[in-house]
Amino acid sequence: MLSLRRALFALWLYLSMPICAVGMSPALLMSHRPAMGVIKIWARMVLFGLRWIMGITVEVRGLENRPTGAALVAPKHQSMLDIVVPFTVLDDPCFVLKKELMIVPFIGWFAWKTKMIPVDRSAHAKALKDMVRNARARLAEGRQVVIFPEGTRQLPGAEPDYKPGVAAIYRDLEGPCWPVATNAGEHWPAKGIGFKPGRVIFNYLPPLPPGLKRAEFMNRLAASIEQASAEISSRPEGAVTRRSVSVPVREPA
Repeated sequence: MLSLRRALFALWLYLSMPICAVGMSPALLMSHRPAMGVIKIWARMVLFGLRWIMGITVEVRGLENRPTGAALVAPKHQSMLDIVVPFTVLDDPCFVLKKELMIVPFIGWFAWKTKMIPVDRSAHAKALKDMVRNARARLAEGRQVVIFPEGTRQLPGAEPDYKPGVAAIYRDLEGPCWPVATNAGEHWPAKGIGFKPGRVIFNYLPPLPPGLKRAEFMNRLAASIEQASAEISSRPEGAVTRRSVSVPVREPA
């Protein structure tokens, strides 16, 4: 029975993209807001199917910490759900994403229209400069720039691997940064369709203040995300509240 539900939800997920993208394609000819509205509708369709087909509920905590206007948001990244939920929580999110996604049908169309920030990972230093420049432009428009500090999805409990891109935007923004913790990977895996019924939690944490030195910022960001994610984890080892977290931070290439 669980295998059938997983297959049905996967079908729901992957059909929802072309249904929204094609059925609401006139939004691509309009302004930014209608296109963002289509993505928000799609996100709610995904959460509807997630609950009623897979039995996975999503709880968002810390809404009092949720930013409005120009902001830098740095969530833990464990699954595709980490990309879906911000569209139901934030007013106008702008994701930093792999350049390759911009040419993917449906996803790329709306990513382009809503001015997401593509990153060419093979370009190294140039990619970092381009990302910061584009983030500055989106922040000037009053949007919430969402960047996953680890760059790619990590398995629950995996050794953290925080990269310098988030610090570069934080330094340029000269404003606070909002960390987000989650246990999403325990119910929506990084790869495959091994969805597991249960409760996914996203916790918007108090923002880190502006003006921190790079090393202090990265250490405080990683510690807050990792500790809060461990506290909401359903894994036995994740149920223990840790006083401190030691996280290796990757230096720029």
